[in-house]
Amino acid sequence: MMSLVLTLVAQRDATTLDDATIALARDAVDGAQTITTLSAGEAVDIPCPATAVEHLPALRAAFGDRPIDAVLTHRDARRKHLLVSDMDSTIVTNETLDDLATYAGIGEKIAAITARSMNGELDFATALRERVALLKGFPASLLEKAWKDVRLNDGAKELVQTMRQHGAHTALVSGGFTFFTSRVAALCGFHENHANTLVIDQDILTGETGHPILGPDTKLALLKNLAAQHTLPPEQTLAIGDGANDLPMLKDAGLGLAFYAKPIVRNAIAAQINHTSLRTALFAQGYPASAFSGD
Repeated sequence: MMSLVLTLVAQRDATTLDDATIALARDAVDGAQTITTLSAGEAVDIPCPATAVEHLPALRAAFGDRPIDAVLTHRDARRKHLLVSDMDSTIVTNETLDDLATYAGIGEKIAAITARSMNGELDFATALRERVALLKGFPASLLEKAWKDVRLNDGAKELVQTMRQHGAHTALVSGGFTFFTSRVAALCGFHENHANTLVIDQDILTGETGHPILGPDTKLALLKNLAAQHTLPPEQTLAIGDGANDLPMLKDAGLGLAFYAKPIVRNAIAAQINHTSLRTALFAQGYPASAFSGD
């Protein structure tokens, strides 16, 4: 029985899904002969049996250096009705706290702490407090400077707006700060956003955050609470993230997608986007490119 679907997605500006590549993947997972083209040369769905899970690492290795992602999903309930996404290095290219620190002239010091936290080497709340404390005394105007550098990842608007158009609820959640999440949420069209707050006194950063600190447990709780509010079973939820603080929600979601993730996340989450854009999160739900909304 073909209980799974293998979605292949090629990086559009670097390679294409030709017949030989599709055949290689189909044979590797004992897939069905009949496939569905989601985007010509870019994305296809291949129905396959449950045993395909065992062959996925070998298939990825067989692609070698070719930028092609392979994502396995269950055939049923593919289209999700709740999206909960991380922001930094997921919806946006930036690590916004690191960018803020760069304008403060302490970029390397804070980036080192960020890297250890995202790799799971430091407790998230402790790492956040340490980094924010280093910003004490700097002008809050640095936030506006950092905002000017923020860039959306390719496919971010398409992901959020397509899911919204098809009835999904969308939430942006970040261990960063509401100054950025509110603006990114507005750009993409998220229904809501959640993040930490920076304490500012007379336009000066105090080196403190508001409480409680939003970390991995809060992200998981948000996923669960929103699913309950919208009476959705877990299999109808999608979570996307890249760092260790995203792991709890990625593991709990019906589909948890590791997006250009840190090693600790790639080792724990099977569904991965390592070469392509956030469009892949739509293809993995069975959306054809013709159904995409947004820029």
